[in-house]
Amino acid sequence: MSLLIVTGTGTDVGKTVVTAAVAALALAAGESVAVLKPVQTGTRTATETDIEVVSRLVGPAADCVVLGSYPEPLAPNTAARRAVMPATPPSAAVEEARRLADGHSRVLVEGAGGVLARFDDAGGTLLDVAAALNAPILVVAAAGLGTLNATALTTEAIRRRGLSCVGLVIGSWPADPDLAMRCNINDLRDVAETELVGAVPAGSGALDPQRFRRTARASLAPALGGTWDVAEFVVRHAAPAAA
Repeated sequence: MSLLIVTGTGTDVGKTVVTAAVAALALAAGESVAVLKPVQTGTRTATETDIEVVSRLVGPAADCVVLGSYPEPLAPNTAARRAVMPATPPSAAVEEARRLADGHSRVLVEGAGGVLARFDDAGGTLLDVAAALNAPILVVAAAGLGTLNATALTTEAIRRRGLSCVGLVIGSWPADPDLAMRCNINDLRDVAETELVGAVPAGSGALDPQRFRRTARASLAPALGGTWDVAEFVVRHAAPAAA
């Protein structure tokens, strides 16, 4: 997986922190890493932009690149239009990802919002980027009520384009999960038709880089460079079947 697309089932599901976690483990394994954020929005009000969060958590060893930044927290094409700025088409992301892949052993491309969020008024999406690069997609999902439908729709869209989904990561797993979250552990795998490959603890984005790297290792499966075990996670956290 020299090229990996990271998408979310929506906004604020932990996609950026998961991207940083994959990057941190790749760096720890001795890989040269680049993180590409084709589009970020909401830069006017954000304390940190997404790419700044990745840079802070991973450190200067990763090459972090942004193509388009827009001030309002809106869908990329809407944010560009309202700012009277050029949109960032999928072709620009594809070109930059290929350039970065020439000099790095691992390139992560983090989308904005969901997999079908429009980059431009022509309707280009992250799926177009993944298809052009023939790159697998890692899906980051929320833990709680409402996540099943969003996750099912996301993975269905990926399959319909003939693309590969490498797994599902719960982007923010709380210390005290409620019943819906505990039930969702098994239900997510069923509706997504893919395996869980991680669950990142809530609040991980506030850690210092060293602690974040340890947390990433314990939160992601071996396929992503970590030690996380789905069977152990299910035993510890999943709700038991109803009597």
